[in-house]
Amino acid sequence: MSRKSFYAIALIAILALVLGVLPVAAQDKIVVTWFVGLGTGSQAEQIEVQNQVVADFNASQSEIELVINIAASNETARDTLSTLIAAGTPPDIVGPVGVGGSNAYVEQWADLTPLVESSGFDLSVFDPALVDLYRTADGQLLGIPFATFPSILYFNRGLFDEAGLNYPPQQFDAPYVMPDGTEVEWTYDTVREIAKILTVDANGADATSPDFDASNIVQFGLNFQWARTRLIWTDLQPEVFYDFETGVATIPESWRTATQWWSDLVWEDHSIPTTAYDGSELLATGNAFSSGNLGMAVTPLWYTCCLDNSVGNFEWDLAVVPKSLDGEYHVATDADTFRLLKGSANPEAAFTVLSYLLTEAVPSLSAVYGAFPAHPDYQQADIDKKTERYPWDINWQVAVDSLAYNNAGPVHHEADFPNWQKGHDRIDAFQNLLLGETGAEIDLAAELDKLEADVNSIIDEVTG
Repeated sequence: MSRKSFYAIALIAILALVLGVLPVAAQDKIVVTWFVGLGTGSQAEQIEVQNQVVADFNASQSEIELVINIAASNETARDTLSTLIAAGTPPDIVGPVGVGGSNAYVEQWADLTPLVESSGFDLSVFDPALVDLYRTADGQLLGIPFATFPSILYFNRGLFDEAGLNYPPQQFDAPYVMPDGTEVEWTYDTVREIAKILTVDANGADATSPDFDASNIVQFGLNFQWARTRLIWTDLQPEVFYDFETGVATIPESWRTATQWWSDLVWEDHSIPTTAYDGSELLATGNAFSSGNLGMAVTPLWYTCCLDNSVGNFEWDLAVVPKSLDGEYHVATDADTFRLLKGSANPEAAFTVLSYLLTEAVPSLSAVYGAFPAHPDYQQADIDKKTERYPWDINWQVAVDSLAYNNAGPVHHEADFPNWQKGHDRIDAFQNLLLGETGAEIDLAAELDKLEADVNSIIDEVTG
């Protein structure tokens, strides 16, 4: 064989390796797709961080190729995901997505229990109450905690000081000390009394005074900042709303009691603002607590997003939520996570990626999502960042302690029922009626009966 022929054969062999073997090796990687868009994740700075997480994961191992698919917008994400599922090309992982946002695909989510067991993923690092948020009534585990936003009570220190009131309890099971020194349980009835003292008219009279002018209020005692009806009901008492066995939605007696309590604070005490007041400049055109003219707000932890430029330029702090109507603590918690689809062709590889997103990627993702980590190893770093943002002595431990009182999945305020979105729109219409200009005149019992009947009719549209 001539030297020229030898070199030619060698060159062919090398090309075969380059053009043949190397692509086969690349093809041997399992491709896992991550779909973003049902919740947060579509903003420019979030996209940059998510892309870096993908790059970091791919560089950390050689068996899986993670590919990200970010929907053009939240408005188109559901159509895009539905199209992918219908075409038989579903993504493997979807998220971050909240409980409500996931309900449209409730039949599509994979039960993670066997994957947790086979991989040895340690669920014990999470508070059991948080894990239970993702358990269904039949015991399936449809998610693992990632981002948590427990409901807490924000309070305006200056308004409490001005009224001569002690601050609300910052530990569970601690009593509240009334102005006369007596100790009482921290309940929603106690909150009602405090809210009246914090509600003040233009002449300086509070809502406990016979001289109080309800037509000229300049400071309110309480609201449920940006909360919708079902969250407010659940704050006062978590209950199962829809029974999957009977196919019936029920407004339980406790929610009827809660609605009367809520209405009384709006129209009898005048300590919760109406829709008209809430949209006024007095209450920062819809961001009432930030105005500095509201004493207390029960709202999930994500509300820290919106207090950087508080109109009132005041110091606020955190307290525990009151005991619910049954005399126990229950914390309504908004929560986002990543979910696996049943249609994944490679569930084990997808779970490997999911595990990475729920652990090593948490510092990057939670920061850009504005999320409070469920994983305790990453909570202090998040608290440190919040402390830099709000540099006064806020008791962030309240948020950590609240996780143990989280409501389980079946009594979550966004727990699924058929035709969920349309049903919630109808429930929201009730809230608009209650807080609107004629809210004082409505027959609550009759309206709740009508609401219950309407929601069941909406459910029947899809269940027959």
